[in-house]
Amino acid sequence: MDSKNRILSVLNDLPPDHIPLTTWCFGFQADPSLRWARQGIERSFWYSLRMEHIHNLPQVWDLEDDFRRVLAWQSLGIDDLLDVSVPWSCDPDVTWEDTRISAGEENDHPLASRLYHTPNGSLRHTVRLTGEVTAPGWVVQPENVPLFEDYNIPRGVTHLVTHPEDVRPIHHLYAPPDAAAQKWFRQRMTEIREFTVEHPVAVQAWSAFGMDGVVWLTGVQNALLLAMDAPEAFHELVETVFQADIARTELALSDPGIDIIVQRGWYSSTDFWSPRLFDKYVFPYLAELAALTHRHGRKIAYVMTTGVHKLGLRLADAGVDLLYFADPVQDRIDLTWAKEQLSPRMTLAGGINALTLATCDRERIRREAQTAVEILGSSNRFILHPLDAIFPDTPWEGMKMLIETWKELI
Repeated sequence: MDSKNRILSVLNDLPPDHIPLTTWCFGFQADPSLRWARQGIERSFWYSLRMEHIHNLPQVWDLEDDFRRVLAWQSLGIDDLLDVSVPWSCDPDVTWEDTRISAGEENDHPLASRLYHTPNGSLRHTVRLTGEVTAPGWVVQPENVPLFEDYNIPRGVTHLVTHPEDVRPIHHLYAPPDAAAQKWFRQRMTEIREFTVEHPVAVQAWSAFGMDGVVWLTGVQNALLLAMDAPEAFHELVETVFQADIARTELALSDPGIDIIVQRGWYSSTDFWSPRLFDKYVFPYLAELAALTHRHGRKIAYVMTTGVHKLGLRLADAGVDLLYFADPVQDRIDLTWAKEQLSPRMTLAGGINALTLATCDRERIRREAQTAVEILGSSNRFILHPLDAIFPDTPWEGMKMLIETWKELI
């Protein structure tokens, strides 16, 4: 059974030849024996193109590097996946101006600001440039203010959407893929299909921001205040994000090379939203996205790293086929509960946390991996995956111990 068919088997509740092991690389420093060099630069840290368009990497990483990473992992038996970040567009009538404000008495850090002019008014987005020195491999803060970027949330001074009247211009900033974006995507998928013909690997399209997109635009506090104090405006904002998400997903589904649609959900858990607000602002849109995906004969995955005990069953109700993640460490998921309640309805990825790998404690790694495999493995719907990713501070030795343990267990 090749890598792609193994992943598709567990997504379709069919017995694989063995339990898959996958990873997401977020600046992981691989063993030197697995690395390669291009243009005279060694790819010491590994990434994934799911990060494309939303993160500022400290080094060049392109599609050829994604292919090399897949082949390197497959040489060890790991079932890597290829990720495609589906593009979106901005209304051609939108213009913007970038400015920089030096640190002073009122601001202890320099500020980067972007003023957008749209057909429905102007919006300003301002963030602190904190300038901390990041360790090698980690993503870095951009010098300007991208529309979507995790750095913008904790460092935000003025978020794009602060008041109800700020919502309408967002229609022009996060818009469905235009002709240029569609052309880019089709060219990217042509290259990916050429690779996967020779090297079978599942391909997942990151096409839906969901509540992550909302929080990127508002910040956490503003999102909660708008949801409670201005529900009509907040509903319009959620709808705006959803319409662009749907268009991106339709573009992804138009290509036969896409196997899985992924919706982000890092900012949709109970860390931020009550189950009631989740049901109001996340569930119906996710259910519609899942129905669209299923009509095209594909699978849909959802990322939720905390709050799965509270919301996991609602994700299944919405039609989610693959849950990233079942985390017994940070989310304290009872794996027996996950098997009984979730595994009959969707495939679970996880079972072990990257924090465990960072200990390089062979006995602990073995114990946690063995527990996950013994409890969830018999369901035929389990992917062992150190969650949520392996990072620059995830030592190769810990990953190596997991690989060795996994091979013994399967």
